[in-house]
Amino acid sequence: MRKRWLTLCLLLALLGPLAARAELPRVGVGAYSGRDTFITSLVGQIRERGQGRLDLHIVYAQGDQNRQNDQILQMIEDGVDVLMVNPVDRVSAVYLIALARQHDLPLILFNREPLREDLAAYDRAYYVGIDPRRQGELQGELAAAYFRAHPEQDLNGDGIIQYVLLRGEPGHQDAELRSLFSLRAMTAQGLRTQKLAEETAYWEKGLGQERMAMLLNAYGRRVELVIANNDDMALGAIDALKAAGYFAGSQAIPVIGVDATAPALEAIAQGALYGTVQNDAARQAQAVVDLAVLLAADQPVDADSYPFPLNERVVYIPSQAITQDTLP
Repeated sequence: MRKRWLTLCLLLALLGPLAARAELPRVGVGAYSGRDTFITSLVGQIRERGQGRLDLHIVYAQGDQNRQNDQILQMIEDGVDVLMVNPVDRVSAVYLIALARQHDLPLILFNREPLREDLAAYDRAYYVGIDPRRQGELQGELAAAYFRAHPEQDLNGDGIIQYVLLRGEPGHQDAELRSLFSLRAMTAQGLRTQKLAEETAYWEKGLGQERMAMLLNAYGRRVELVIANNDDMALGAIDALKAAGYFAGSQAIPVIGVDATAPALEAIAQGALYGTVQNDAARQAQAVVDLAVLLAADQPVDADSYPFPLNERVVYIPSQAITQDTLP
């Protein structure tokens, strides 16, 4: 009898952790691409912070909105409690919101902000990200500070900074607003500028290098500043600049990105990338995970239960500029 009792206790001890894991809320996570350095970092942070709190099922759409739609449908069929989605196309988020509403599932959109009117259509839909306006402003402020400190880098001495812009992708909210507000901030800071050209590089390092090489072939030493909508494209631009003979001796021009990825911070430390704007993956991940835990438990999301700033179901995590002087 005692032997059977000990065996039962042992089985309960072994099954206890398994039962606890089985009771975790099931969360379907859909990301737009596994090739984007920042997104893979952000998803990794979500995985780390969700450990022991959420049962995460993560898929990547590799830039295909139809594929992502099918992935989300499959998650719903599999019986998830909460959906987390980084949409391929922010305009197509309206379909994801309607789908979540149809199945009465909480939906957390992250990193790619949907249209506000689409988000407003469902009271269990939220967005977590960074304000791209502020990120653009910080890029512009970095550029103005650089040329105040280094007036000699106005290479042709005309009092106007000639720059090129590497955009993420057409119509993407972050790309549009970072581009616009970086220019506005440079102007507000008293920096006179002339945009020589802009190229779309779809957030990718390889395309950033290719597009920058094209710009150098077209404009050569007239380029005095490079602004990129993210760090991957900025690092690609640096590779093209190095191949063209820049960064040898004093031949360098400032390149400014966004995200503060690990490779970008290393490039800043080495003096290749002048600056970046933090896209705080750790805090975004924490905000997403904390929100999912509350929604899965059908708990209120308010100032008492949720430590992040919330305005009309939108959470913006603050940003900061980073140069060699402010490296973490």
